[in-house]
Formats: sequence, C-alpha cells, structure tokens
Amino acid sequence: MPRQFVDLSIYLENDVISDPPAFAPKIEYFNHQNSFEQMAPFFPGLKQEDLPDGEVWAVEMIQLSTHNGTHLDAPYHFHSTMDKALGDKKAAWTIDEVPLEWCFQPGVKLDFRHFADGYVVTAQDVEAELKRIGHELEPLEIVVVNTRAGSRYGHNDYVAAGCGMGYDATMYLLERGVRLTGTDAWSWDAPFVYTAQKYAESKDAGLIWEGHKAGRDIGYCHLEKLHNLEALPANGFTISCFPHKIRGASAGWTRAVAIFDEALQAT
Repeated sequence: MPRQFVDLSIYLENDVISDPPAFAPKIEYFNHQNSFEQMAPFFPGLKQEDLPDGEVWAVEMIQLSTHNGTHLDAPYHFHSTMDKALGDKKAAWTIDEVPLEWCFQPGVKLDFRHFADGYVVTAQDVEAELKRIGHELEPLEIVVVNTRAGSRYGHNDYVAAGCGMGYDATMYLLERGVRLTGTDAWSWDAPFVYTAQKYAESKDAGLIWEGHKAGRDIGYCHLEKLHNLEALPANGFTISCFPHKIRGASAGWTRAVAIFDEALQAT
C-alpha cells in the first residue's frame, strides 16, 4: 500500500471560531501590490513600477498565542513540576525540552463522540473503548480522542463542545506508558462552562483542569484542536506532531498528520 497522509490540523485563520474572542489569532495579509513600503527602504530610489509586473512580495504579520491553532501542550503548561508519582519530581519540561521521540509514534483513536458535551471521561470509559476496538496500549503510543467537538469547529459552540478527559482517565493512559495524547476539542479537559457549574456547586477546585493536572504526577503532552479524527480507524497509523521550537514556552504549533504506511507500523 502506498504511503498515505491524513491532515489532522486546523487552519490558523481570521474570523473562524477556534478560540474565545480574546484569544483569537490575528493575521494581517500583505500582498504583491500593497507591500512596497516594506521593500522600499532596502533599495533607495526604487519605484514599484520598476519591479517585474510592478509586484513586490507577499508576507503576513501574525499575532498568536502558542495555544492558537493545532498545537502541542508541554508539561510546563499544566504545572511547574512533573513526575511526582514516579518518585522523580522535577521542573516541568517546556516545549523545547519535549523528547522528539514522543512526537512520532503509532497512533490509537478512542471514539467518544457519543458522550455529551461536558461529560468527564473516566478510566472505565477508556478501558471499555480499548476493549471495544481490541487494542492493548503500548508505551509511547499517541492516543487521540475523537469528541463531538470535531464536528463543531468554526461554529459558535465549538469552545463549549465535546467531552473532556478526567484525571483518572488521563492517568490510566500515562500509567501504561503513553506520553502524548490529543483531542479535537478546544481543551483536553471538559469545556470550562460545564466545569464552572460544578465548581459553583461544590467549591472543589480539584475539578478545574483535572486532566491537565495529571501532568503533576506523570509528565506528558497533549495535542488540542485536532481535526478530521473521524477519518481515522482505531489504529494502524503513525502520528507525526513535532512542535515549533519556542524557547521556554508552554506550547508549540504543529502540523499534526496521520501517516498510513505498513513499514512504519512494522518498526
């Protein structure tokens, strides 16, 4: 079978809902006609009409958070320390410190599209789904979670859509050697609007970001705002998701891709 690629990433773009408004990316486009003022200072006396076809260059100026678009969260995003449960508590890794080996591994998809928005996935749910697909986890496999949020990207309810991974569900994966996970939702955890309701009733701050905070106990990374997960089978593919190398950062943008290649699966 020839090698096949499935793009798992969303666009970085203006005016499409992928984040709360205050966190949205802003892209300013300069095209071949309106960018002359950028080039002119390099070449005194130059006139735009002197250039071939009167065209300059195309370039974009972008205002981004490291958490815009499809991105990989580093352990540092979750907490200042990691690996407490392993007896090796240490400073949490930033995105430039994440092992590259974590970012190119066989993938496994858990299909949780049937769970309601705001549902917090349990360890029992993960175990049941692995049994359904007939898969036993191997260390370093990349586990991605297909939620209802994938179908809501670009819609007003995207940020509040989909289920989230609870602490116990996350630890179930980490205790079996998984170190990189992913979701097509805005967050690995349940949407904040639902967690806020639970917190208002219980005042239990441990409910806030519980899946993320599993990184205190075992350091891990996760992908957020994946796309097209419904196109994937349960397994039989490799995921590539190398993050942009930003010194000391909590996350890095990535072009996440699923690769179908029998040779890769055999290694």
